[in-house]
Amino acid sequence: MDSRFTDMSALDTKLSLGSHTFASRLIVGTGKYSTFDMMRDCLIASEAEVITVAVRRERLIDAEGRNILDYIDLDKYTILPNTAGCFTAEDAVRVARLGREILQGLENPGADWVKLEVLGDTKTLLPDPVATLHATEQLVRDGFQVLCYTTDDPITARRLKEAGATSVMPAGSPIGSGQGILNPNNIRICLEYLKDGDPEYPVIVDAGVGTASDVAIAMELGCDGVLLNTGIASARDPLRMAHAMNMACRAGRLAWLAGRIPKKLYATASSPETGVIGR
Repeated sequence: MDSRFTDMSALDTKLSLGSHTFASRLIVGTGKYSTFDMMRDCLIASEAEVITVAVRRERLIDAEGRNILDYIDLDKYTILPNTAGCFTAEDAVRVARLGREILQGLENPGADWVKLEVLGDTKTLLPDPVATLHATEQLVRDGFQVLCYTTDDPITARRLKEAGATSVMPAGSPIGSGQGILNPNNIRICLEYLKDGDPEYPVIVDAGVGTASDVAIAMELGCDGVLLNTGIASARDPLRMAHAMNMACRAGRLAWLAGRIPKKLYATASSPETGVIGR
């Protein structure tokens, strides 16, 4: 078969996130899996090249004393350290610096960036916009490439970009909720604001993805990628879901590039209307 129809590299450009470039547009987390073995297998099935790891020291070791990093091929994956569980800008900056130290010691290329999360409360796990902005400004000054988890508010998204964020990552819905893309119009406006005059600026949907169709919708809106964790880790069959998320990300991206047909009120015949037998 002609490679043009089977090779994604012939159909699409790569995802650029600051100084990093990847073929896969799916970023997968490492939390909530029943075992580290299941996590490893799902990462492989997802074909992700970037995986997120919470870098607080107590999260790297499980109840049996096993280190999560022993189940991650550090030569294969670029680690995106995240500040999950931080509720102040100061705490997030401290954890980001800790992540950089850990990854520098491991000689992983992810040492120069961070997925920033500064949460507002424990019930909604929605980001604190003011603290997130302050932490972004500090981390940019510290030389980090900052990927910001934020709400789908276009004004906040624009301010984070202006503060120097390498990528703004609006939530589809609350973390781990599985509700999918609740407000596609806000995502569209975020894309408009963030890509105005800068069409290559990467916008990643982060949080709330529940199944493959949610990933496809995010990509069909024009997002550059999707970051997810719970949608795979908490699925009834995580391994099958990892494959599904991978395929949905590819399909949604190609659909966006291809351009959907406009929606119409009435039917349009798909076969020619001229030269019909009997006319």
